[in-house]
Amino acid sequence: MPRRQNRLAHETSPYLLQHASNPVDWYPWGPEALARARAEDKPIFLSIGYSACHWCHVMEHESFEDEAIAALMNEHFVNIKVDREERPDLDDIYMKAVQTLTGSGGWPMSVFLTPELEPFFGGTYFPPTRRYGRPSFPEIVEGLGTAWKRDRAGLAQRGKALAEMIRKEGTTATASDLDARLLSTAFDALAQNFDERWGGFGGAPKFPHATDLRMVLRHARRTGDSRALRMATLTLDKMAAGGMYDQLGGGFHRYSTDEKWLIPHFEKMLYDNALLVPAYLEGYLATGDENYARIARECCAWALREMSTPEGGFASSQDADSEGEEGRFFAWTPNELAQVLGAKHGAWAAEWYGVTHEGNFEHGRSALWRPDSPQDVAARLHVGVVELESAMRDARAKLLAVREQRVRPHTDDKVLASWNGMLISALAQAHQVLGDARFLEAAQRAARYVLVGMRAADGGLLATARAGRAKLNAYLDDYAFTIQGLIDLYEADFDPHWIREALALEGVVEARFRDELNGGYFTTSHDHETLIARLKAPHDGALPAGQSVHALNLLRLAELTGRGQLAQSVERTIRSVGALANRYPAAFSQLLVAVDFLAVGPREIVIAGELADSTTRDFLRSVRSTFLPQRVVALADARADLELMPLLDGKSAPAGHARAFVCRNYACQEPARDARELLEQLED
Repeated sequence: MPRRQNRLAHETSPYLLQHASNPVDWYPWGPEALARARAEDKPIFLSIGYSACHWCHVMEHESFEDEAIAALMNEHFVNIKVDREERPDLDDIYMKAVQTLTGSGGWPMSVFLTPELEPFFGGTYFPPTRRYGRPSFPEIVEGLGTAWKRDRAGLAQRGKALAEMIRKEGTTATASDLDARLLSTAFDALAQNFDERWGGFGGAPKFPHATDLRMVLRHARRTGDSRALRMATLTLDKMAAGGMYDQLGGGFHRYSTDEKWLIPHFEKMLYDNALLVPAYLEGYLATGDENYARIARECCAWALREMSTPEGGFASSQDADSEGEEGRFFAWTPNELAQVLGAKHGAWAAEWYGVTHEGNFEHGRSALWRPDSPQDVAARLHVGVVELESAMRDARAKLLAVREQRVRPHTDDKVLASWNGMLISALAQAHQVLGDARFLEAAQRAARYVLVGMRAADGGLLATARAGRAKLNAYLDDYAFTIQGLIDLYEADFDPHWIREALALEGVVEARFRDELNGGYFTTSHDHETLIARLKAPHDGALPAGQSVHALNLLRLAELTGRGQLAQSVERTIRSVGALANRYPAAFSQLLVAVDFLAVGPREIVIAGELADSTTRDFLRSVRSTFLPQRVVALADARADLELMPLLDGKSAPAGHARAFVCRNYACQEPARDARELLEQLED
């Protein structure tokens, strides 16, 4: 007999819907739950997680589906379940509390609050019985419930002190001029933490750090430092060869549990791939290595194939688990390979992908990876390299087709404005570099959906959408990444509509998010729900800092539109976190990408001509095949809006003869008449 559903049944988040049949009397975060806590003077149990989180599923199965544990929770607390991807504001605040209380954090996040929303106890995963050196979840629930009745004042005081500490973080002044050597010291800090054997930064678990790689590539270009280029290429090579990369279907998993990039945490996040595509594209531009182009292309193809939603946006994530096991969908045994490919080619594939009878993962199964070169594998198999590579291309297609018949991991199909903005940017850049029209069409479609389907009546964005419902006041990241995507989309198809929309959203950011006292931007708008703190997020985390993304947006928009106030806003924004960046330079790679843009001095490249003209296309190919990240590109064609972009004024070409103008600070060289002349100017 099916269980009665709780209030989460009315939500749109797949993560919340997964808990709708729990015996826990769950509430979504909102007025009803908060009013009940105040009216009954009852503490709140706040559980924050996300759909692709393995240990979130474990805790649900062990505790939230257990009738006895649920009864304890319902007796002592008002229970609230939150999807961290929908409510990063709540996640940021209460993660700081958990980190302060325990010294670490993670998901599922388990926090206990007063009715005034102030945290007095917290942690992450708690088991249903004592193990892993942790108290059991029922003990914690009962103990805290009893403590609230006996010492409410003490727990409330603890919560008040912790809330005040969190509040101060959002109001602390951190403004300073940047150290003149900051770009170099940031690189040195990354170099000290670099893994010389396997690439990447730090030890296990190892995360991809796409923004760090892009900053390192810029350092290599700016300084000519061959060590920097080697750091970037070794990391790009090892990640692409590892099990963290889906060798059959394309796309990267979340992170590697080991230093070799071999065994991933198998969830796939839209944002990881959206961040890694530009890193591989830039690696390709910096080196000409076709393997990097292949990886970028396959990541984009994965997103189009598996993450597209009917409305035109992109889904958020794919789960790590299927059939109750993490990684089951992705792992293989030698026997399974032989069943699909036959004995000979099955043995070849096992050698090619590092699949052994012992297995490198769980239950004798192996994550596929490419630890050895085709030449080394061919030598061990005593077969020609060309024959082996041809056989493995066929094998990959066959294995992928068979894998598609397995029980697939769950896809969280909610659309987030911020992550879609990232993918719009990645797809637009992929179109520019790789020339694939599918990527441009998908980026245009997603941009239209975000700008129309996720727009409030006042012109602001909405943060999330699913099943025809868009909701929640958008955050700084939603605006910053969407604006970034629109600028990249303009440089892909040169439709001035995208720049108009980017400027409109930039106006919302200035009006609603700017910190007038200390500079920079808050993560939430001034009309956002009042919480115990209004925070900033100045440094990079799993995502680049929205404030730093927006700094580069403002620089690019200033170059394209000639609006000086945008550049002035950048100076205030960068200076607002100067003290932190000087002290922790490796935590500010996205900010330093903007600083590099300023330090090198951006070039304004205007091509005068129609897109259908062959010389125009040659000019674009020349620009797009050159690793020149400190530039903007505009097209003076029949659609050009000279009022919107004065940069285009006076840039014209004789009838039927396109021209290219390379400018700095609106002072231009002689127009190039062909691609060769343009390349010479770009190399100057």
